[in-house]
Amino acid sequence: MAGTRPPAFDTVAKNHQQIVIMQFFRRNSATFIFVFFSLAAGIDAQTFTREIPIQAGGTVEIINRSGRVDVNAEIKRDGGDVESKVSKLSMTAKSLVSFAASEVKIDSGSGKIRITVEAAGTLKRIDLSLTVPQRINIKIETLEGEVRVSGNLESIEVKTETGTIAADVPTEALKYELNWTESRPRFLSDLEIEKVKEKSGGKFGIKGRYPLKEGRGDKAKAGPVESEPGATATGFPSEESTTAGSERAEGSEKLAVKVEKPLSISLNLTTARGIILLNVPPNEVSSDLRERPLTNAAKAIIRSGDSLLMEAIRRAAPEYFGDYARTMPPVKREPSFTEKASAADVPQASIKRAAVRVTDLQNRTIGGLKSEDFTITENNEPREIVSIQPATAPVNLVLLLDISGSVDNYVNFIRKAARSFVDTVGRNDRLSIVTFNDDVKVLSKFTTDKAALSESLDTFDAGGSTAFYDSLAYTLTDTLRPLKGERTAIVILTDGDDNRSFLPFESLIGSIQESGALIYPLYVPSALIASSANNDRNGAIDPLRTRYNGLTSKAEGEGDRLAKISGGVYYPITQLSQIQTAYEDIATQLRTGYVVTFRSQIAGNGASPRLKIRTNKANAFVSVSSVVSEQ
Repeated sequence: MAGTRPPAFDTVAKNHQQIVIMQFFRRNSATFIFVFFSLAAGIDAQTFTREIPIQAGGTVEIINRSGRVDVNAEIKRDGGDVESKVSKLSMTAKSLVSFAASEVKIDSGSGKIRITVEAAGTLKRIDLSLTVPQRINIKIETLEGEVRVSGNLESIEVKTETGTIAADVPTEALKYELNWTESRPRFLSDLEIEKVKEKSGGKFGIKGRYPLKEGRGDKAKAGPVESEPGATATGFPSEESTTAGSERAEGSEKLAVKVEKPLSISLNLTTARGIILLNVPPNEVSSDLRERPLTNAAKAIIRSGDSLLMEAIRRAAPEYFGDYARTMPPVKREPSFTEKASAADVPQASIKRAAVRVTDLQNRTIGGLKSEDFTITENNEPREIVSIQPATAPVNLVLLLDISGSVDNYVNFIRKAARSFVDTVGRNDRLSIVTFNDDVKVLSKFTTDKAALSESLDTFDAGGSTAFYDSLAYTLTDTLRPLKGERTAIVILTDGDDNRSFLPFESLIGSIQESGALIYPLYVPSALIASSANNDRNGAIDPLRTRYNGLTSKAEGEGDRLAKISGGVYYPITQLSQIQTAYEDIATQLRTGYVVTFRSQIAGNGASPRLKIRTNKANAFVSVSSVVSEQ
């Protein structure tokens, strides 16, 4: 066509334009503004990355009032594991919706980089993730967006309204100042830090250094440490020594890393009403950050000796934990036999029985399998299957009932649902009933007496907060631990939302896996119970919302995860009639197992890692709970 330039000409022209722009920036590098280049300013995207040169010891200032900020200081290593200086900042901007590159502005010059997010819409969220060199200065400002900063930085200054501030930094020489301007402090620290001080105007603060000065002891907890600038009494290098150390290091940049005196890190974190975390991952934070006396459940968990659960409680209530731990009797260790290391290698023909479950992709048990459906190997050698029989051993069941304030007006419904489960379990199955709200209470210890179990359900009243995670940990460590090696399961009836536990959800995972107990969560929205008790649903302020109000996504995700980790099944209840159906299904699941008898060449009891039991059914998986020898 006449007057139309070929595409190749446009490409050359655009490339030439970019070269001219870059030459301009290089000639004016003292102070210039990155707007992600004018050629890209109108391009919409959901993710883009930029790399920006930065001077050693420089400052990065980030203002993002419409999203999160994540900053990570890294060391760049070569193939010989030798450190080298990272001389640039790498930034990734992300959003769930398209946004223009011009909405993220970068100003750079004189050793300072300023990143400002100016989202076009008030509801648009843009998150920033940065990888920066070590030993630079970071300043961040957000509104409700979470801020995470980690690594060996020189100083970190953060201001938020309600956003969580999570700092994960080295602690060899740490100076910190934490401030709350419009609320009482909510914080969690993996370090022993100073006590909170109330300031004028309803403000609160914590100020000090870590490690504490040697010999200060408990007196150090009375208030913040006040030190003159450059003081070295707390183990921090003075300004002079820090500068001298930096100058000496300049001549040895290419040498391997040597052990040097730690450089100080300064933290200045200020929030209006947010939560501050110091060296604690956000997913390990409990539901209630208030320092409060230990419950019976928390004390039992501490007595159990489970180190991960104990550490989580220590973080949540350090003073009460310490007081109780000092008065606690020595932890009782379970008796065990020491086996010879070579016992598994000694050939010895014997008949063994393995208790196994076979499940599908949805973790539901598969019944009706026969000998020809299994194969068994030891040391990759096939073994003879003597017989396959349905499992008939009784199950030790715990019914864990939520009786918190959310069901305060529906106690009769909870009792009726619990009695229905008592009637559903097998005649020889042993059942224990445990209730929880702020704390736990054992209504009935393990028994097969269904009349006694039913009577125990008349002994509780509902009300209070929900310490769900604590109650589950109590059940694992106190109620079921003596039965380790036997068939055990926990059936939970709750709305799934925890607001009072010392423990975070993540701290439960290891204990669940170690226990071997199957978990069957039945999550019932409290509003569903309410609507069933209300004869006039149309009388509600919002009848449709009252009728269809569901579980929170957080609770649903945790319920499903509890089941998958343990080998159980998750039941999200959307209609009250589904509860009885779920109970019947659980009873079927518990009774669907197998006892596999086979000829073994490995001595001793227990499931050897050399033992493999498989099924030839498609999308079916075998889990072995126990192996015992008959000879």
